[in-house]
Amino acid sequence: MRDLLRRKIIDALAAPVPRFTRRDVRLPHFPRKAVAVIGMRRSGKTTRLWQVVADRMAAGVPREALLYFSFEDELLAGMTAAELHILEEEYFRVHPGMRGRAVFLLDEIQVVPGWETFARRLLDAGEVELFLSGSSARLLSREVATSMRGRALAAVVFPFSFREYLRHLGREPGKPFDRLPARDRSSVEKDLRSYLLCGGFPETIGAPDRDRVDLLRTYVDTALFRDVVERHAVSHPVALRWMVRHLLGNAAGPFTVHRFHGDLHSQGIPVGKDTLHAYLAHLEDAFIVRTVSMETGSERKRMVNPRKVYSVDPGLIPVYDRTGRANIGHALETAVMVELERRGAEATWVRTAEGHEVDFLARYHGGREELIQVCAEFDAPETREREFRALLEGKKEHPRASRLVVRLESDAIRGVPAGVEVLPAAEWLLGSSVR
Repeated sequence: MRDLLRRKIIDALAAPVPRFTRRDVRLPHFPRKAVAVIGMRRSGKTTRLWQVVADRMAAGVPREALLYFSFEDELLAGMTAAELHILEEEYFRVHPGMRGRAVFLLDEIQVVPGWETFARRLLDAGEVELFLSGSSARLLSREVATSMRGRALAAVVFPFSFREYLRHLGREPGKPFDRLPARDRSSVEKDLRSYLLCGGFPETIGAPDRDRVDLLRTYVDTALFRDVVERHAVSHPVALRWMVRHLLGNAAGPFTVHRFHGDLHSQGIPVGKDTLHAYLAHLEDAFIVRTVSMETGSERKRMVNPRKVYSVDPGLIPVYDRTGRANIGHALETAVMVELERRGAEATWVRTAEGHEVDFLARYHGGREELIQVCAEFDAPETREREFRALLEGKKEHPRASRLVVRLESDAIRGVPAGVEVLPAAEWLLGSSVR
């Protein structure tokens, strides 16, 4: 094992930084705290680690101080936590002058049982800055918080945002959307429709439709089996698969465990409500879905009322939607919801006293609040009236919140109530992130 790790260290330090599309994922920084880069499989966590390497090198850090080391290697199968100290020893044997300057970026470290003790010891010694990443549910935020005992902070990597998607294609605009020429705005909006259909998983961009669908289904199946079924010893995999198909095929729709339990019961699938609650939490932990609760001051009402459930990427919606419709509205709402998470916002949905719904109440760092309606088709007068009415009613209950409509098209509209802003989706998605 010592010889193997020494060879891998030498090879890793000699490896060139691979080409990558730059990500906008913010990484926290605190002295003697590890950064755990987490997220759904194939969303770009390894790329974000290599971006750290590239940025440090650009800042003048020597390449030999930057050790990217992946534990996803069959030669390391069976490695134990008791052997992890060899990695540190062999690195400093080769580069003794890097104590206190070294940066370890350990990918898929969770495959070594008991890795947490090694990571904590590295931090306590103060000789290494530590980044961790992994796909398994053993390296999710709640697991990191528990196993690292407050010594790690999590940074979530989602599939490409719309801006990152354009950057990957080499078409990221150099100006704000509202300052682009009409021809360029039209091109960006065309790209947005493609993004809402195909999604932002890096590997799938540009793939033929059939291959993209097969690959996305493989992503979900792998995450489902390894990060949920295996990790949590799921006793009713049939019920779990029904739940996944239902949630991903009905993105942005309301969901209650009570009603879904009744649907399963009518199909002869015996499973308890508590088990279904646990399954939903596991799916969210594995970043397959995201949930948004109803805005209420009562925790009991929060639990009883429907949650809105979104896929982690709009590209997953057509893979599981059985209706055959484009569902561009659900895809746009999904993209907005995930973007709110990227921007560090806490989101709920609002039901007004008059019974109308506002898609999101977003609370940002610093205390700013925003009521957001998302609407793909905004041309019909009755649609505009409904969306505006819900925002105006929501303002009565949340007077500090600004009011915004995010719509798909960018053509001008009339009759916008005072205090309500209407933005094209492309402009909002490309806007400044709130961190």
